[in-house]
Amino acid sequence: MTIIDANVQPHFRYNSEIRRYLSAPHKLRAIPDVEQQWYQAPGGDYRQDLYGEGYPGSDPDTVAHHLFDGTGVAFAILNPLTRGNIADYLLNSRICAAVNDWLLDRWLDPDTSNRFRGTIRINPEDVRGAVAEIKRLADHPKMVQVGVPMQSREPYGKPMFEPIWEAAAAHGLPVVVHINGGNGVDHAPTFAGHAYTYPGYAAFMPLNSFVHLATLIVEGMFGRHPDLRFVFADGGYDILTPLMWRLDTFWMSMRDQTPWVDRFPSEYLRDHVRFCSSALDGPTDESQAEQWMDFTGKADLVMYGSSYPHWSTTAPDTVVAGLNSDQRDKVLWRNASELYGVASVEGSLT
Repeated sequence: MTIIDANVQPHFRYNSEIRRYLSAPHKLRAIPDVEQQWYQAPGGDYRQDLYGEGYPGSDPDTVAHHLFDGTGVAFAILNPLTRGNIADYLLNSRICAAVNDWLLDRWLDPDTSNRFRGTIRINPEDVRGAVAEIKRLADHPKMVQVGVPMQSREPYGKPMFEPIWEAAAAHGLPVVVHINGGNGVDHAPTFAGHAYTYPGYAAFMPLNSFVHLATLIVEGMFGRHPDLRFVFADGGYDILTPLMWRLDTFWMSMRDQTPWVDRFPSEYLRDHVRFCSSALDGPTDESQAEQWMDFTGKADLVMYGSSYPHWSTTAPDTVVAGLNSDQRDKVLWRNASELYGVASVEGSLT
């Protein structure tokens, strides 16, 4: 079975390794650890059996063995975490650039198997710097998307971010949104404030993806940039259908305020939006999975993502349990192949 894993988080071997990729003045600065301290999962954020001399997911050979040999993955899209929304936006931009340099040095350039692909991490609070970082690395053949944190002080449909999305679309790079690492200066993870526990955080934080998505549609970002693609890597597609139904319902009544939204909001999904699978999404009864996936055309939107080496790392057969053969193909490889351009016809990967 052909499989593309669209959500893998490689890690530094130790927290201070990032300083090797920072300029001398920045090496002296205080930088948060890569792990979040407020909302760690019970037992830790990462699978206990993956710990060794460094963080889980920190050795390319081990990760390749687990993914390519252990689960039969053909390609892995690497989306490294940075350190949260740092108050000093220039330092935050430099951290993103250091993560990118590390990803190239440790993972992509030495990869002779040609099976890893990477993410250009940028700081959306530094629009000029983000555009420059995209231009710096967009031509690297193994960089296939632009990465931004789920945590944001403004929804991503706001006009202030448009130059970033325009640059990504111009280079044919999707924008992936993922909960970031570290402890930065963030807004509360829920609309009503801070959750007390990890389950509250994990359940409600992905709702922020719909806020970003709704504003991208309502503010006309997809209409102005037909090649713009967004990937929401933390799941959340289980809540997509009712929220899109609600947005479609209100669309008619707001036509005078948003004349640039020239179709039902749900009609933008197929051309502009993808989700990575999540262990926390979907029906618990496999017999309902096939029908559930048909709502809002989710079979065309969802890509398999293991979330390796997170505690909720999910195997491919678990994600597609109960789906028909066409849905399985789309989720396991076809949707990701079309988005990232990593497979040829008839599923023969190149």
